Amino acid sequence: MNTLVWTNTFSRTARKFLKKNPALRAEFERVLKQLEEDPSHPKLRLHPLKGQLAGKHAVSLTYSHRIVIILTLDKGEIVLLDVGTHDQTYRP
Repeated sequence: MNTLVWTNTFSRTARKFLKKNPALRAEFERVLKQLEEDPSHPKLRLHPLKGQLAGKHAVSLTYSHRIVIILTLDKGEIVLLDVGTHDQTYRP
């Protein structure tokens, strides 16, 4: 089981995201729980990012929403960085 590390930025962004999208709260919590248990689960659609976000990964919250993370599985940690729409999270 991995430990989720909430950055200050992620906490603030997640709070705003859930305030704007209250219907996604249950899915958000499900994705975070799944990340803790098995980050490679196919439903999460974990994928590495390229360009300025190289070294980071993203998982799908919905078809159009993503959570950007840093995987440090050797330490058993997953650092949560950003949540939002595809365009918001992949901005430079």
